[in-house]
Amino acid sequence: MKKAALMLLAIALIASVLAACSGSSNNGVSNSDSNSSTTNNGNTGNPRDKVTLSLLVDNNPDSIATAEKLVEEFQKKYDYITVETDIRPGGSEGDNIVKTRLATGDMTDVFFYNSGSLLQALNPDTNLLDLTNEPFMSNVMDSFKSTVTQNGKVFGVPTGSSMAGGWLYNKKVYEQHNLQVPKTWEELMSNLKALEGTDVAPIIGSYKDTWTSQLLVLADYYNVQLADPSFADDYTHNKAKYASNPAALRSFEKLEETVGLMNKDYLATTYDAGLRKLAEGEGAHYPMLSFAISAMQQNMPEAIEDIGFFAQPGESADTHGLTVWMPGGAYIYKNSPRIEEAKLFLEFIASVDGVKAMSEVAAPIGPYLIVGADMPDSVPQVVKDILPYFENGNNAAALEFVSPVKGPSLEQITVEVGSGQKTALEGAELYDRDVEKQAQQLGLEGW
Repeated sequence: MKKAALMLLAIALIASVLAACSGSSNNGVSNSDSNSSTTNNGNTGNPRDKVTLSLLVDNNPDSIATAEKLVEEFQKKYDYITVETDIRPGGSEGDNIVKTRLATGDMTDVFFYNSGSLLQALNPDTNLLDLTNEPFMSNVMDSFKSTVTQNGKVFGVPTGSSMAGGWLYNKKVYEQHNLQVPKTWEELMSNLKALEGTDVAPIIGSYKDTWTSQLLVLADYYNVQLADPSFADDYTHNKAKYASNPAALRSFEKLEETVGLMNKDYLATTYDAGLRKLAEGEGAHYPMLSFAISAMQQNMPEAIEDIGFFAQPGESADTHGLTVWMPGGAYIYKNSPRIEEAKLFLEFIASVDGVKAMSEVAAPIGPYLIVGADMPDSVPQVVKDILPYFENGNNAAALEFVSPVKGPSLEQITVEVGSGQKTALEGAELYDRDVEKQAQQLGLEGW
């Protein structure tokens, strides 16, 4: 009986051990290993809980398409993260919504917004996550970083390609009149004068859409900075004025010199009509941002290869350079409860794969600002005309991206100067008064 009892006890012990082993192993894998799972991209680690990120974008169709494509590709890479997109209006209404949501703590985890002066108005140092030391920021070119920086901290990554500010021109008109692409303002004026009295307007004006009147002044900023490298900082701190700084005043003087060289109906011509006039050769030049190329590709594709681009010339051909408009950025709300996942999303946006995703739904209208991200070969020649200004380093961000000071009435003032109602000096003086209100609202020192 003792033997039997001992045998039963041994059998029970063996069964107990076997049961324990069975519960703690899985085909020879330890219990701690069996709880691990293969996550995205073949990485092994602890199982990921499902996470939902919120994203706010404006209602521009290109913005929505870009956001949707980025989300689609990002979720393939991180299948445990779902990104839900919220749409806001554009313009001043959208600006107010962003400011209100930040002020009330109701902001999404990530949001897309402007870079430059409009971003500064959001007080990013208080509301946005500092990305300065994130490893993925090494992918972002310094020229963009400068437009999303406050108090030495960097807050965003680009959500598209850059834009160029300069002159679109009709290459067929140039061939017919034996004109050469100008590299100095004197050469450009010579081209314009050569077209006077012909059936081709030297310059296309589209002042019905008053915002287009600003381009000639704004696109001259590269030349301003070249002549006075400290202008943006001095301007921000009320130490420099357009009317009293010779380099800045020159931008208004160039606009004044074009009076009488536009199409006769320039006050009634819209932006869309201006593009048609350029495509059809009714006008030779159109001071414009390169985003117009997208509209031309869509609405008049047969003419796109007839269009070229050059930067607004200065005084010397050796320093001929480009004023650049930066893309908007993606930002992380400082108080987001999902900071790590939000960082992964921005890391993807700031990668070559992220750029590839964006380019599938929105053709680039200028170089990308992500290291290693090239423009596709399929872009038209007019976009490729912009590349040399980046390759040789002769470019500068537009003033509104390096200074928060930009007056709301510039487009009305440039209409008056461009139509001969006011002189360049009068326009510059008006604009200097116009910017004071905004600078004071921003609480800038020296105002």
